[in-house]
Amino acid sequence: MGEIKPYRPNVGIALFNVDGLVLVGRAQTSGPELVVPGCEWQCPQGGIDEGEDIVAAARRELWEETNVRSATVLTVTQEWWPYDFPPYDGPPHKLSPFRGQKQRWAALRFEGADSEIDVVNLPTGEPQEFFGWRWERLARLPDLVTPHKRAVYVRMAQSFAEFGA
Repeated sequence: MGEIKPYRPNVGIALFNVDGLVLVGRAQTSGPELVVPGCEWQCPQGGIDEGEDIVAAARRELWEETNVRSATVLTVTQEWWPYDFPPYDGPPHKLSPFRGQKQRWAALRFEGADSEIDVVNLPTGEPQEFFGWRWERLARLPDLVTPHKRAVYVRMAQSFAEFGA
């Protein structure tokens, strides 16, 4: 019997604009995080560093992936919501040691101008996570995300419904 891999601690960020729409980025496959054609849109997300506070992780990941700093925290989920990666037999990847990710989600209110959002010229020099972005209705997000994340997005949309359009 094989070893059961752990879940990687991760934070998801629902960034709401003044109209209650949520920032989504168009993602591409990265290791076991397979993206199904037609389901490329997702919210910013990323790993939580050892000992890092959830709000600090959310702010850091949002900045690293979108350049956004002009945001205030609305709420943070208290529970971890796990999802498993689909089967993956590609080359080793930083996510290969994990069976999936367990997420806590942060809802933030964007207080800047859209010109602040830049998913190409990233501040850390890391490879870009998104290859386009847009504002989207919260209730539509589960239909836009790759299927292995869909159940988590349903829970997130229900939990943050008071902030969304």
